[in-house]
Order: sequence, then structure tokens, then C-alpha cells
Amino acid sequence: MIKFHQVSKDLGGRRVLKALDLEIHEHEVFVIVGPSGMGKSVLLKHMVRLLTPDTGRVVIDNEVISESTGEELDRIRRKFGYLFQDGALLQWLNVAENVALPLEEKTDLSEAEIEEKVHEKLSLVGMERELEKHPSELSGGMRKRVGLARAMVMDPKIMLYDEPTGGLDPVTSRMIDALIADLQARLKVTSVVVTHDLHSALKIGTRIGMLLNGKIVALGSPEEFLRSDQPEVQEFLSAQYITRRGDWEGYLK
Repeated sequence: MIKFHQVSKDLGGRRVLKALDLEIHEHEVFVIVGPSGMGKSVLLKHMVRLLTPDTGRVVIDNEVISESTGEELDRIRRKFGYLFQDGALLQWLNVAENVALPLEEKTDLSEAEIEEKVHEKLSLVGMERELEKHPSELSGGMRKRVGLARAMVMDPKIMLYDEPTGGLDPVTSRMIDALIADLQARLKVTSVVVTHDLHSALKIGTRIGMLLNGKIVALGSPEEFLRSDQPEVQEFLSAQYITRRGDWEGYLK
């Protein structure tokens, strides 16, 4: 589904990705964790060629997106929905207009068909009653949900989430986790999630990969991640008060 072959990338005079190899499977929820500044969002941006590798290749469904241009690149990108950290909503458009924007720019659907799809996606995220509100009138969690509806409106095969719970309170964060899990079950997409929130990663991930110093240094199921003896993993877990005992013991059964 998504493959990185020996991908390296330098930014600001620093090597962020170092001959990285990675394969993400169809229909899984792959979660990328790691300390700040280690290139998690850089990795995500390579998947849609918002960034291009200095060396190596990125392959989507057996097509080399890292070498694609023009109409071919646009066609491959249509497989993706992308939820940015802040939702990236346009402040001068209301909720319905924000969600409709990709359909208006990239399809020939009629106004009625666009309205139907917008209502359908907003219903999936519980925002169908907020059509006329503008982003400034919404809470952080509501903006994330609208951003998610817009990311889904083109019916993508692959969903990318960049810090979906970033800046949200714990209750709202767990609500976003539940929403991502529910959408995954309903829509059968492939999901890639970048997050600092290990509680979120353990709840929604099929597999978790830890990015450190340009490489994936740990990779496995939530259970395997918790069991890891690697000092970097255990330090990262303990920093968020997650241990092998306590509330997380259920993952180790």
C-alpha cells in the first residue's frame, strides 16, 4: 500500500530521514510516534509529495509518487485525505462551504450532489447541525471534526492524520480517538496517524512505529510496543505515565 525505500531527507542542514525503509499495510491504522523534531510530520508529507526525498522512493499502490508530476501526481493524491494539525479551515467560509471546497474544485458534481455529500460527511462526524457556523464560532474539537469531514469528502482510500488530538483536552482527545476508530471500521480506509499522544496511539493503532534520529527504531502492535525492552521506548512510555502495569495491563493479555 505505502512503501518507503531507503528514503533520506535533509532540512535546514540536518538529516531528518536516514535511508528509511517502511511498509504500511492496506486497511491498518499505522501510528507514528516519537519525540518532537524527529521528522514525524516530514514522513507524512512525503506520502503525498508535499516533500520529495533527496534519495530513495515513496511508492503508493505500486506507483512511485516521489517521481510523479502533473496529472499523474494529482491522480495519486486523490487517493488521500489529509487532516492537518489545526484543521486548516478557511476562516471566511462556513462549515458547509469548507467541506464542499474540494468537491467544487476537483469534481463536476452538481450543487445538489455536493450538498448531499457534504451533509453525509458532516453527519459521520456529528456536525450536520453546524452548517452555517464559521470556524471562529467552533471549539477546537469541532474544528477538528469539520476538518475530518473535509478530508473524507472525496472518499479517499488513505487517511493521513497529523496530530489529530494536538491542543485538545483529554476528554475531547478521547472523543477524536473514538471517531477515528469508528470511521476506520465503517469506511475500511488505510490510516496513518502522527501523534505525541501515546494514549491515543495505544487505543487506535494496529501497529505503532517509533521514529528516532531518522529511523524507525521500534515497530509492532500496541502489545509489542508496551513489551519492548528498548530504553528509548520505555523512556517515551514512562514520560506519559504509561507502564506495563496499571490501566494498560489489558493490552498485555
